Amino acid sequence: MFISFEGIEGCGKTTQVELLTKYLSHLGIPHVVTREPGGTHLGKLIRQMLLDPSHNEMEPLTELFLYAADRAQHIAQVIRPALESHQWLICDRFADATTVYQGYGRDQDLAFIQRLNEMATQGIWPRLSLLLDCPVEVGLDRARQRIMETSLEGREDRFEQQDLAFHQRVREGYLKIAAQNPHRFVVLDATLEVEQLHQEIVALLNPYLTDTD
Repeated sequence: MFISFEGIEGCGKTTQVELLTKYLSHLGIPHVVTREPGGTHLGKLIRQMLLDPSHNEMEPLTELFLYAADRAQHIAQVIRPALESHQWLICDRFADATTVYQGYGRDQDLAFIQRLNEMATQGIWPRLSLLLDCPVEVGLDRARQRIMETSLEGREDRFEQQDLAFHQRVREGYLKIAAQNPHRFVVLDATLEVEQLHQEIVALLNPYLTDTD
């Protein structure tokens, strides 16, 4: 069972991934938790380049290729092995994020991104993608509060520094993709209280608990 969590900055993905991980551990369900970018050793180095706020000179095409490189390594080293061993795989962002951030957000060619994603993923996509949706202003307020609580050395806020219009395009891109893929996407209200949202996610996933796909 391959599940991805998607959403704009500050939507609460990471918190919900952590809560789901605890739930699966409590049930004794074998699972792997990972993220993009940064799900492998090489990916962590790529993540540092992508999210470092001092790298504001990075070209959009460079950014796009770095995400694709991270994903190709991630598929080979983490995702495919986890699925072949019939473990649940929980991923904090996947290829849809590249479509919305580099496509809708950066105005890169969507058809080209689709081809690049297909190459990098080797056709492997989540069975279920949970889109945690909230107004851009809400998400950015949360994200910037988190950044204020983070040491300067560990900051990863290059995207949070983008203007409001960029983040609005990203949110609209996510909602478009979700509407185009109703068989895979479920849109959830990320303004709900943390525990309430977790319970909604658990209710969605309970029917899959006996699956091995």
